[in-house]
Amino acid sequence: MKSSRWILFFGALGGLLYGVDQGVISGVLLFIENDIPLTSFMAGLVVSSLLFGAIIGSAGAGWLSDRIGRRKAISIIAVLFIIGSIASALAPDAFTLIIARIINGLGVGGSMAIIPVYLAELAPTHMRGKLTALYQLMLTIGILVSYVSNHLLAPFEAWRWMLAVSAIPGVIILAGIIFMPESPRWLLRKNQEGKARNIMELFHKTDDIENEIKAIKQVENENSDSESASTILKSKWMRPMLIVAILVGVFQQIVGINAVIYYAPTIFTQAGMENSASTLGTMGIGLVNVLMTVVAIMTVDKLGRKKLLNIGSIAMSVSLIVLSLILFTSGLNASTAWFTVIFLGIYVMGFAVSWGAVTWVIIPELFPLKARGAGTGIAIMGMSAANLIVTLVFPMLLDSIGIAWLFTIFAIIGIGSLGFVSAFVPETKGRSLEDIENDLRKDSVPISESLTADK
Repeated sequence: MKSSRWILFFGALGGLLYGVDQGVISGVLLFIENDIPLTSFMAGLVVSSLLFGAIIGSAGAGWLSDRIGRRKAISIIAVLFIIGSIASALAPDAFTLIIARIINGLGVGGSMAIIPVYLAELAPTHMRGKLTALYQLMLTIGILVSYVSNHLLAPFEAWRWMLAVSAIPGVIILAGIIFMPESPRWLLRKNQEGKARNIMELFHKTDDIENEIKAIKQVENENSDSESASTILKSKWMRPMLIVAILVGVFQQIVGINAVIYYAPTIFTQAGMENSASTLGTMGIGLVNVLMTVVAIMTVDKLGRKKLLNIGSIAMSVSLIVLSLILFTSGLNASTAWFTVIFLGIYVMGFAVSWGAVTWVIIPELFPLKARGAGTGIAIMGMSAANLIVTLVFPMLLDSIGIAWLFTIFAIIGIGSLGFVSAFVPETKGRSLEDIENDLRKDSVPISESLTADK
């Protein structure tokens, strides 16, 4: 079982792709002006160009993984990311950098769409939450690694090397995918039961394997062989959960986390901190992000998905309201710089323990096997689109209305996320993926009631 957990941990390394690229661009923005001058709009475009690619990558990767398998799709993602990272580091101008980051984004979007699905389908039911949340842990570690490399490279203003570092996770994943198994649920769909059983033996007890395979076959037998992913996603019984899954991804972004991740050093610099001090403060936020993600992993299968999301929404909103009041009163300057670091740290704590980890857990859980890749891809596409909008407009809004009003807006959205979760997000803790699918398909039972029940 220890070796199987290492396989799952290694499978989650795809989170490093997104994490490193998220964090590294914050340091690049401090020094790129020396070689490639950028307006506020162009800075936002350079950052958000990754997300243009992520939208395309997440939409296509889900369908691709349903056709060729999770494992092969992940290897394609790694190659795209390596190409994009190297091209970004060598870019001679803003246009080339933007194109390179779009290619990078194809890999990032693909990893977001496929890897949580892959982990959810490998993991046993009672550990699915914590093991799927490993993706977010690796994402936060990737952000922290990029912050550390940014801090070490800041004295040399070596922004190209900052971008080059982001190719490393892609190389590791491409090498490691050789040793990774295919999703047993995908293999069962392709009538490869022998291979599926061998893989499930790595993660499940013998009795559990028989029950899992029986449940998967039952779901397959009860539904039409000609039923496609498109048909399922358009069906009346699936549509409400598709909308919920998309909105979970959207809320994860519009609460403002990536604006903080991308622009934290810029915010600290505007407060009067030196470049090295601002990257050091950002490293502290990155460390908090990692540690609280570990807390989320340890509690998501105990407290449940819904409770953690609500706790996080409250913590984020309160911290941003307090920080906004401080900034409205005293402004963003040297005297409030460390207050900004502290309350952004509390905000990140709230996000990491909830929306950061739980989003990756719950989205794949809401889709049936035949449409899990495609459905998750659509939800992640919505997430990437929301991320794109926030990232693109943040620097312009920062210049026009100021950081205090921006944090106020994010606090209000956080309160809205609390209402959304309370009203519409089901609890999936302790339910097998097949049980969830069966309940979704029961026309006679309202979806919200059948899934929300804590069985």
